Amino acid sequence: MIAQGTFPVEPWTVREKSLDLTLLGSAESLFALSNGHIGFRGNLDEGEPHGLPGTYLNSFHEDRPLPYAEAGYGYPEVGQTVVNVTDGKIVRLFVDDEPFDVRYGRLSSHERVLDLRAGTLVRAADWTSPSGKRVRVRSTRLVSFVQRAVAAVEYVVEALDDVRVILQSELVANEALPQQSGDPRVAAVLTSPLVSVEHDSGLAGATLVHRTRSSGLQMAAGMENHVEAPGRVEVETHDAPDWARTTVVCVLAAGERLRLVKFLAYGWSAQRSQPALRDQVAGALSGARFAGFEGLLSEQRAYLDDFWNAADVVVEGDAEVQQAVRFGLFHVLQAGARAEQRGIAAKGLTGPGYDGHVFWDTEGYVLPVLSYTAPQAAADALRWRARTLDQARRRARELGLAGAAFPWRTIRGPESSGYWPAGTAAFHVNGDIAAAIERYRIVTGDTSLETDGGLEVLVETARLWMSLGHHDADGLWHVTGVTGPDEYTAVVADNVFTNLVAAQNLTVAAKACHRHPDLARSLGVGLEETAAWRHAADAVHVPYDEDLRVHQQCEGFTRRPEWDFAANSDYPLLLHAPYFDLYRKQVVKQADLVLALFWFADRFSAEDKARDVDYYERRTVRDSSLSAAIQAIAAAEVGHLELAHDYVYEAASIDLRDLHHNTGDGLHIASLAGTWLALVNGFGGMRDAGGRLVFNPALPSGISRLMFSVRWRGTTLCVDVGHSQVTYSVRDHDESVEFSHGEEVLHLHAGDSATRPVVAPTPLLPRPPQPPGRAPVRRGADH
Repeated sequence: MIAQGTFPVEPWTVREKSLDLTLLGSAESLFALSNGHIGFRGNLDEGEPHGLPGTYLNSFHEDRPLPYAEAGYGYPEVGQTVVNVTDGKIVRLFVDDEPFDVRYGRLSSHERVLDLRAGTLVRAADWTSPSGKRVRVRSTRLVSFVQRAVAAVEYVVEALDDVRVILQSELVANEALPQQSGDPRVAAVLTSPLVSVEHDSGLAGATLVHRTRSSGLQMAAGMENHVEAPGRVEVETHDAPDWARTTVVCVLAAGERLRLVKFLAYGWSAQRSQPALRDQVAGALSGARFAGFEGLLSEQRAYLDDFWNAADVVVEGDAEVQQAVRFGLFHVLQAGARAEQRGIAAKGLTGPGYDGHVFWDTEGYVLPVLSYTAPQAAADALRWRARTLDQARRRARELGLAGAAFPWRTIRGPESSGYWPAGTAAFHVNGDIAAAIERYRIVTGDTSLETDGGLEVLVETARLWMSLGHHDADGLWHVTGVTGPDEYTAVVADNVFTNLVAAQNLTVAAKACHRHPDLARSLGVGLEETAAWRHAADAVHVPYDEDLRVHQQCEGFTRRPEWDFAANSDYPLLLHAPYFDLYRKQVVKQADLVLALFWFADRFSAEDKARDVDYYERRTVRDSSLSAAIQAIAAAEVGHLELAHDYVYEAASIDLRDLHHNTGDGLHIASLAGTWLALVNGFGGMRDAGGRLVFNPALPSGISRLMFSVRWRGTTLCVDVGHSQVTYSVRDHDESVEFSHGEEVLHLHAGDSATRPVVAPTPLLPRPPQPPGRAPVRRGADH
């Protein structure tokens, strides 16, 4: 765990005031830059030392066989792993003949700053070489939101003594990577995954083109270096199949500076030719050169100013959560802003954890945030799902099912999970995708996504549920043999979350077909089929324990043996207990029934929610980073506001404090998105079920004021919550919005505001305990 105070609490930056080599891997993830297409880990400019070198292109991967001790029909045969592509970040410095390496000589100062408004990583270092020569180094790195294929590095060396300076600006492919640990959440290691196709260079730049060995993907990386020096300077470039190097040599007197600006461009394709990729990179470098480094900085700041104007969340009274929610929003934006019909991985492009796979986290956590803050990015991610529909259809047929079965984990569409109880059986991902499509329509009012592949996804996922579910003799509709969000309770009957998301999927699909009758007919959907969908949805079974008066996470869950925490409370349990034992006990990995309380709030009474939260809090071990934010929302709704605040802190600080000891593999993008959800849906009390926007805000004692904005059908609605009152206002010119404060319907026009009292919920039950050792990480505590 990263100690509290390692990164000073500042509202708009994450600052590392000195270099701690033991935290190098975690810092590389925290300081990662991305635009959704290109991802740079926050490696030191010189490339070494490193925790894990990483440069990624969204969805660029290698195929690898999935080994099985005993294979079975329907098991996926090919896995996918994100590739560490050609590294263009590297700028090596030699002072006289000694390399600038932070492990040698004397590092007088070293600071790195991730600026959340500028979209840059700035580094400053004062270093004395082993022979006593002093230099000051400052670098600024960005990955452009505006010019999708472009990144840039400015590297400035100031001589504090008379020195000869040599810079080596490099492109390097097939970097050596550390070996994989025994943790299944860590990526597989690919040895030299890139095969050289072409390499060429000019005076101050070069281009390398490579392809993968198995997946057949091609990528190109190019660099162009611009040098400013006070006197004589020599520049030359050499290239080889896996590297290219531009070398700059000059002599600096004390006080003089050498400035290198390095423009980088990346592109990849499964279809375009080698010349087309090479030309794409050349064109992107021309665009970067035309803008200049200062122009790229200006474009970046303007892009982020526009984003923060509508997306910022202000948290007064808790400076740590304030910093963390902005940090989280920044990385959520980086993960999806320019993904442009490619998936948003669980780690974004910050590291290779989970092999770079996309999970249901995207639709369940990330897209709700993007729908309210950057809706175009949400639409692009959903269009990517629609583009993979044929692969989902093939997977459904392979499983003997109708419709489409979307993968539990993938990079480009096929199922890549070799563990079917948590993978194949987690059919709720199909309903999660359908829910994200519907939420985008509700939030934006835009129906174009439905006509651009969305309706077809809704229809085919509805058909999947009809082939999975069945009516019993009493007319109730059941779904059996599935795994819900809680992967410790696998292959069960009537998981509540799965049943309700399936029912929602069926209802949403039927309504969408009614909105688009001609398109529905072209998909073979008739009135009889939509009527069957509605009938199944209306008859869905929701298991309930009449004796305990709580909902069962799945049929029979509350009658299972309890987990013996005295015998095993080594977390995460998945690394210390056999799955068969987890599967048969009352132990919950992550919010599941409690997630249903949030997603389908209108299906549960206030009393139900209070009892369900009380019951499942005691059994949920939070071995998943997806849990804390949802438990925060549920706790806030039932009146446990201080418990909710603790969970918000945990969700917010999961990476800034490395709570799960794996931040070095990449950030937990869904948990970072969950911080926004916990604040806006939890303390802001926002719900959007049924197409209505509703707020029931209440704050814990440690937060004095919460301000946020949401984009609702083209209008920016601002919400300012205090302990006694909340003020709503509309920012946009000539726009209006209708929403509810509790049961009261409000209609505001541009420039209007309305203030209403805040009524905090009264808890019906005492604050519940958690499993041993699983109380939320509290503010101000070091664990």
